[in-house]
Amino acid sequence: MRTLSKALLIALLLGTATALVSAAQSPADTPSGFMGINIGAGLAVGLAAIGAGVAVGMSAAAGIGVLSEKREMFGTVLIFVALGEGIAVYGILFAVLMLFAKF
Repeated sequence: MRTLSKALLIALLLGTATALVSAAQSPADTPSGFMGINIGAGLAVGLAAIGAGVAVGMSAAAGIGVLSEKREMFGTVLIFVALGEGIAVYGILFAVLMLFAKF
């Protein structure tokens, strides 16, 4: 558990540093007009990807255990693994909305 928390912290810090560097290099007149939106969009994608990785890892590990006992549960296991991937799709959707929405 301790190594997982260290890995998540390192991933968060690297994602934040990458977002800050890319925001510093982008022009001042972003599509939404505010530089913080770029950082928010980067964090939305990065944190959603980390969450999706954790969700898929846990559900796939449990799914393998289920499939070793009952082969007919493959469809159900596949659905639960796909639900974890939806988290990453939501992160990308929110990032696109932040970058291109006119508000």
